[in-house]
Order: sequence, then C-alpha cells, then structure tokens
Amino acid sequence: MKFRLLCIFFGLLQFSCTSQTQKINGVSFVASRDVIDQTHVDPVINVNANYAAIMPFGFLKKLTATEVIHNTDRQWFGETRKGAKQYAELLQKNNIKIMIKPQIWVWNGEFTGLISMESEETWKQFEASYESFILEYASLAQEINAEMYCIGTELHKFVAARPEFWNQLIVKVKKVYKGKLTYAENWDAFDKVPFWKSLDFIGIDAYFPLSEEKMPSLETLQKGWQPHKEKIVALSKKLDRKVIFTEYGYRSMDFTGKEPWDSSRKGKVLNLKAQEIALQALYNEFWKEEWFAGGFIWKWFHNYEKSGGLENHQFTPQNKPAEKVIRETYKMYQ
Repeated sequence: MKFRLLCIFFGLLQFSCTSQTQKINGVSFVASRDVIDQTHVDPVINVNANYAAIMPFGFLKKLTATEVIHNTDRQWFGETRKGAKQYAELLQKNNIKIMIKPQIWVWNGEFTGLISMESEETWKQFEASYESFILEYASLAQEINAEMYCIGTELHKFVAARPEFWNQLIVKVKKVYKGKLTYAENWDAFDKVPFWKSLDFIGIDAYFPLSEEKMPSLETLQKGWQPHKEKIVALSKKLDRKVIFTEYGYRSMDFTGKEPWDSSRKGKVLNLKAQEIALQALYNEFWKEEWFAGGFIWKWFHNYEKSGGLENHQFTPQNKPAEKVIRETYKMYQ
C-alpha cells in the first residue's frame, strides 16, 4: 500500500512539474497568396510548435489615413478572413493552438507605432474603421474557438493618444470573443500600455537591443538581457499578468543583437551562428521562468522547402542551424 501511494505521489509530482514547464511554443505563420495543405503544416509539427499566430492584414495608405482596408478581394488569401480561417482550421486539426493576430501594414513599410491622426474628426473616422477591423477578426477567433486573440500590434502613438477608445474596444471585443486576450506592443513601449489589466497577458514584440558586438558570445547576450528582463519582471509582478513574446526573433547576420528590429536588406553580412546563439540566449533567460508564458518566433513561411536556407540573412529560422535550437527548446517545454 505504501509503495502504491508513493507511486501515485511521484506520478502527481511529475505531472505537476511537467504542467508547470509547458509554454506557448509558437510560430508566426505568415499570410501568403496560397491555400495551405498538410505539407505546409508538417514542418510546424516537426519543430515541436504547439501554437501558431495567424495574421490577417489591414492596410493604411499612409500614417494619417483614416481607413483600414481589410478583407478585400485584392488581398492575398492568407491576409483575409477566409484565408485566416482555412489556415487556422487545418493547424487545429493537427493539435496546433491558435492566436489570431490582425496586423496593419502601412504602405511603404512605415512603422505602425507612428500612426496618428490630425484632428478629432479624423481620429473618430480612423477609430471606427479600426474597430470594424478588430471586431471582424474577434468574431473569427470566436467562430474557430481560437485560444487567444490579439487586439493590435505595435500601435504606441494610437494607444497613448486615445486610451478611452481602447478601453471601450476591449469591452466590445469581450462581447464577441470569449477566449484569452493580449495586445502586442513594441519592446520600447510595452511598459506604457494603460490597459494591460483588462487583458489576460502582457504581449511584447521582443526586439530588445542586447549587444553592439559583431558576434557576441552567449554570455554577452544573456548579460545584455538583464536590464530589459528586470523591467519585464517588474511589470509582470505589478499587474499580476504573465508575459508573452507576441513576436521574437533574430536575423542570421552580423550584429544581430544590436538592432534586432532592423528588417532592411542592404549591407547585411550573413552569420548563421549569430542567429543561433541569440535565440539560445533568449531561451536560456525566459523559457524557464514561471511568469513567462512563451512566445511566437518571427517568422515562419508556409512553403518550407523554399524558405530560409544557408544563404538567407532574414528572420526566418527555417532550414538554418537556428531551427534545431528552436526544435530542441520547444520539445523541452511541450
């Protein structure tokens, strides 16, 4: 009898430890022109991901434009409601959980954090359009029973200027969607968001600068995390909310820890090892933490065989040494 009780006790202990270490091991599944099939999902499974961010898009013609153009026939399939649904449902059939994460693209690639209107009238026009965009995909998230919904991405000036709009938007979203909510703020403004307590998770796009060196060591990168990590921990404790890296990732290039948000293409020198080490440093610092819920690697393309590779210095880890680091970490925290 004692032996049986000990077996039960250690079994429960093992289950408890396992459940505590489970993380959101996510990929940011890029919207494409195409319908996806099982061959596009298998690599997501093979990297041990248990979550995917599905990202339908809205478009602004300029930073002061009042209309968020979304869900139109002129967009790529994956950027629309129909496409986002198709992607999500196939991933769900493979036991991949879903975060719906609608995003805005400003023409010419201008930073969404700078979106700002020129008058009260234009603010109200823009807010009505943005609300339509967000409620459209909140209803999709509810329709497909997505585990999580993200109400915006990197919109610091909008958030700072119109806090009451955001409070009202969250109330409206909660009437439509019953799952967990987050918002994705840029690394340099996450502590300025006034409505975290109304959401379930603090969402950070984690492109924090870590080192000025061309090829920093693992130790240097982990040391570079410390001041940022202190701020993140302090906010998590203050608000009693776990943190998600709604995006994280590094380019496979020299100086990848200097300005990790940099997506420009010219003058970059390929460095596969730098991407690998930078990801390992991030995993070492965060995936073991109880207050940290997990994150979504930026970015993952559907056509795996044609993505990334040993000559690619962009963000995707696909077909690069960094992919092994992700696979092994995600396996540890399933």
